[in-house]
Amino acid sequence: MGRLFGTDGVRGLANRDITAELAVDLAVSAAHVLADVGAFEGRASDRPTAIVGRDTRSSGEFLEAAVVAGLASAGVDVTVVGVVPTPAVAWLTASTGADLGVMLSASHNAMPDNGIKFFARGGHKLADEIENQIEERLGEPWDRPTGAGVGRVLVDANAGARYVDYLLGTIDVSLSGLRVVVDCANGAASEVSPEALRRAGAEVIAIHAAPDGWNINEGCGSTHVDALAKAVIENSADVGIAHDGDADRCLAVAADGSIIDGDHILAILATSLRDGGRLTGNTVVTTVMANLGFKVAMESAGIVVVETAVGDRYVLEEMRASGYALGGEQSGHVVMSEFATTGDGVLTALHLLARMAQTGLPLAELAAMVEKFPQILVNVGGVDKTALDSNAGVRAALMQAEDELAGRGRVLLRPSGTEPVIRVMVEAATSEDAERLAGAIAAVVSAELAID
Repeated sequence: MGRLFGTDGVRGLANRDITAELAVDLAVSAAHVLADVGAFEGRASDRPTAIVGRDTRSSGEFLEAAVVAGLASAGVDVTVVGVVPTPAVAWLTASTGADLGVMLSASHNAMPDNGIKFFARGGHKLADEIENQIEERLGEPWDRPTGAGVGRVLVDANAGARYVDYLLGTIDVSLSGLRVVVDCANGAASEVSPEALRRAGAEVIAIHAAPDGWNINEGCGSTHVDALAKAVIENSADVGIAHDGDADRCLAVAADGSIIDGDHILAILATSLRDGGRLTGNTVVTTVMANLGFKVAMESAGIVVVETAVGDRYVLEEMRASGYALGGEQSGHVVMSEFATTGDGVLTALHLLARMAQTGLPLAELAAMVEKFPQILVNVGGVDKTALDSNAGVRAALMQAEDELAGRGRVLLRPSGTEPVIRVMVEAATSEDAERLAGAIAAVVSAELAID
């Protein structure tokens, strides 16, 4: 059996991979690991506490019930906060002093999937070793509490409103005069994002903000921005904001319908924080997949770029280890550690719009500092990932491409974490060069590393 935890919690097809039974067992095991249940004496005042939230998927209803049952049966007092963004659960875990938080969501995945994400005390994502401990303790014998030792369950209907209040306190400029279209992906942001933007002063047009349990991420949100671009133009809006299902991402659309991705947003926020003297170490953290144009722009702005492996958890680890204030990914996960312990799409939107209001510049002009290099990604399947680093033919093809690019582009070969696939990414001065070189390298990878 492979590792249960993936790059962001436990995720799979709801009621097939992610079952009620698994949710109960994971909750019990997480209680034992994260809440130190065994150290509590069973008195009500001594019990550990947990925050549980979910996105709008219909399967979240029964999975929420299962997680709550598991935690309470293990002696944890549970506060159920209902449909809120993932970063809201992280913030609530930290702000209430809870011992752990649980979010039921599969983020940008299609509706049939769901997932279980855990946060430790302080609202932080779990390190690999903690996830391993939770897996190892699944199904272990344990002494069940009885009587007053059993956890209680409360419902907090105002948690989302308090989260919005908190977010509004992180900006000090009015968004008055900005017309904004926000695509809520029929997900967890459907109430809080329009509310936050309106209260910040913007004129807000909300689309895909009517979740019915089945329409989350369906042709909308940060993975389908065409609908948002169309709405921005039709409504003569200044900007569009796109979230994913659990609202830990933010992408944007300029007034002309052009897409503003995570690299652009990260650059805009980095210069904003630098100008305000709040960019710790004059450094921004991103992954190896960030476009070369982003790095060139940051170098021109005198900002240091630190790279990590792909995945917001690795960005977070580097930020926490070094105390950096800003990091993120091209996908729109942006972490502002002064205000949040994880990527927060609504927080990102507020600060992006605040930069527009502060400078009086349109989004397209702010984003123009990043001149994107054409980027081509080719997935080569049916290959032996373990032989990538040692294969002479692949190394020769890589060196030949890098010599041809001569510093005006780059090549990245990256094994998939879950499939027998190697991803070939090439950036070059022209799309034609990027496509040609990516195709040539992919052909060598396929021929040299094919699984018999």
